[in-house]
Amino acid sequence: MTFDIAQKRIWVAGHRGMVGTAVVRRLAGENCEVITAGRDTVDLKRQAEVEAFMADAKPDAVVMAAAKVGGILANDTYPADFLYDNLMIEANIFEAAHRSGVDRFLFLGSSCIYPKFAEQPIREDSLLTGPLEPTNEWYAIAKIAGIKLAQAYRRQHGRDYISAMPTNLYGPGDNYDLNSSHVMPALIRKAHEAKASGAKEIVVWGTGTPLREFLHADDCADALVFLLKTYSGEEHVNVGSGTDISILDLTKLVCKVVGFEGDIVHDLSKPDGTPRKLMSADKLRGMGWSPKISLEDGIRDAYDAFLSGNFSARALG
Repeated sequence: MTFDIAQKRIWVAGHRGMVGTAVVRRLAGENCEVITAGRDTVDLKRQAEVEAFMADAKPDAVVMAAAKVGGILANDTYPADFLYDNLMIEANIFEAAHRSGVDRFLFLGSSCIYPKFAEQPIREDSLLTGPLEPTNEWYAIAKIAGIKLAQAYRRQHGRDYISAMPTNLYGPGDNYDLNSSHVMPALIRKAHEAKASGAKEIVVWGTGTPLREFLHADDCADALVFLLKTYSGEEHVNVGSGTDISILDLTKLVCKVVGFEGDIVHDLSKPDGTPRKLMSADKLRGMGWSPKISLEDGIRDAYDAFLSGNFSARALG
């Protein structure tokens, strides 16, 4: 199966977020028309607004990068917000797309959909085989619902709706608010501020032993466009780098890129989260796609973007 995006109108929902922005950048190199809509145009949590927008915009395809996102602290503090907001956004966009006759839809999930103690590396068929990580299960459940919505519209209505599960992403446009950010931007900000203030140490959460996988947002966007063009199937597809790194080694690498030479101190009162979360890259690699940006080069690009002010509006909250 191939989907020719030439001359197509593609709505990138969530175009102002890090992933959405990267997808818009990637689609700029294609012969297609990108449709975007900010919150001032349509509130994605309101069904009537989404349906009205979709009926007027008439996209040929949808890339759904819109979501309420955050790190461990945010997920653990605002479980109702993360569950409700994401369920509403997903349900509204899927149904509006179907009602408007959109037959191509790419839903973005998250690696947190997998069980906390899933066998590593995590294959796509590990979904729903065990309990989730408690600190972000609300977000995970919403994303699992999105996968099931794509499958349900495919089964009941014959829609060509697919899902992709990106790993931990970082890059230009990231969120650096320490109350809601993920680990990569949090470490970049901490290392930068420690260097700027002349501090002798930075503090990181937990033991530093958990292993995490990271992918630059531009690599993710390239993979998503690849899937939009070439993949049609009910099972979701992992989108990752295929390698992982401990939080301690990641911290050291971030400090190297930023130029901070002080000590790394562990706050053992804070949670580690899932011990390891590496997704299998076999399915996507088998289709012919692989990432191009190394972790160190990607961190350097993200740090340059941070220095130039290219981050989310809430980045320095």
